[in-house]
Amino acid sequence: MRFGLLGEHLKHSYSPQIHQKLHGMDYGLYEVSPEELEGFLKTTELDGINVTIPYKQKAMPFCVRISDTAGRIGCVNTLVRRPDGWHGYNTDYDGFRGMLKEGGIDPAGKKVLVLGNGGASLTARTALKDLGAAEIVIMSRSAGASESREVRIDSYGRLGCHADAEIIINTTPAGMYPGNGEKLLDLEDFPKCTGVADVIYNPARTALLLQAEALGIPHTGGLGMLVSQARRSAELWLNRQIADRKAAEIFTEMEREMQNIVLIGMPGCGKTEIGRALQARTGRRFMDTDEMIEELTGRTVSDIITEDGEKAFRAWETKAVSEAGKESGCIIATGGGCVTSEGNYPLLHQNGRIVWIRRELGLLQTDGRPLSRAEGPEELYKKRRPLYARFADIIVDNDTTVEEAAERILKLL
Repeated sequence: MRFGLLGEHLKHSYSPQIHQKLHGMDYGLYEVSPEELEGFLKTTELDGINVTIPYKQKAMPFCVRISDTAGRIGCVNTLVRRPDGWHGYNTDYDGFRGMLKEGGIDPAGKKVLVLGNGGASLTARTALKDLGAAEIVIMSRSAGASESREVRIDSYGRLGCHADAEIIINTTPAGMYPGNGEKLLDLEDFPKCTGVADVIYNPARTALLLQAEALGIPHTGGLGMLVSQARRSAELWLNRQIADRKAAEIFTEMEREMQNIVLIGMPGCGKTEIGRALQARTGRRFMDTDEMIEELTGRTVSDIITEDGEKAFRAWETKAVSEAGKESGCIIATGGGCVTSEGNYPLLHQNGRIVWIRRELGLLQTDGRPLSRAEGPEELYKKRRPLYARFADIIVDNDTTVEEAAERILKLL
């Protein structure tokens, strides 16, 4: 049996990896132009298709049967070949409900603010109604007629009128790679908010979710939705159930594969060497922010600090950290002082697990490191120790060999 994903631009899709883990069968990516859509759906020999932007509504006329859920939502994202033709379903509905359940977010009896009025919003509002939300407000570029007493459409200019929202859900591309960092509202303006969900899965933590995390608000991202909807699609194609345990294992594997391994620590503690050892073991792309700065400027880090000052260097460092932090599944070695800029934390945390590499101060190399030589490792460490602790998810001592340190990191992650 053969399956695949149909869309116009599919470069960054994770669907093949997920479906390989789910059922191990052939699953391809099919980028089709709008003019080619009809011919593709009429002639393809695929047994099942996932449908993504911009064809979720355009594929409906090619279905001989539409499920009740897909009909209520107004779009399909899963096609199943039957003897009489394509049958259309919407498994995003199942994925959305699974995402909320995973995040411990219950909309029953609550006012829900849904950002966006596109296809994902259609799915969200249908699921939210079925889950018993008391009021659903769809935020759009302009206000529109209310769909019902429970569902209203309002403009972003009137966000302030909905400060009593208890759950906020983003269904827009705001904050999605490569536009990391964008968000449509400030959660501090919503004091009653008890749950935040974002359908985006790259980055793992959008700016909206990072703020929810900082404020202690329960939150969940789009990877859970992606895995849940894929699971339901596979069940429809194969006509069999896939165990909850299997789906949970796949979610954990995908989360681990997508996250960056970020190395922080004192200058000379071995971050670059450990990073390259991890690269050799995992095959992941390795990025060194100091090397990125030197490539950007055509100058050494030492020369920038000596000639332009530390402040100028930190600006370049944040630029490099911003670019590296956007990527997924990489190993990133940072400069020893990146933790002195608090703004670097969300840039590294959005897609990464942060590992603090510790090493005895007497073993640290200071050659070619102007800040270490000027202040001395002891004074520098005294200032930075609480900052490393603030950034770190785990701590690994580099007190034996680089290879052993790398092995410890992989075991802990």
